[in-house]
Amino acid sequence: MSNTKIKLIGSGVGALLKSKEIQDILNKEATVIKKRCGPGYEQDSHIGKTRANAMIYPATRKAKRDNLKNNTLLKAVHK
Repeated sequence: MSNTKIKLIGSGVGALLKSKEIQDILNKEATVIKKRCGPGYEQDSHIGKTRANAMIYPATRKAKRDNLKNNTLLKAVHK
């Protein structure tokens, strides 16, 4: 066994979490989840204080009703 220690630099981790590469990964995953949900769902992404964020949300009345009745978003994320 080795006793290797890794020290993370906070500013470097913060830069990584906001990087274009992470944004691309998040957008790709959000697109997959949105497709699982079906029509009426939209996605959005933005850079927050500490990291990049992506979200999928019901944009139409029919999608909102579907999500309330069937937990569509939750099921799509856990597939």
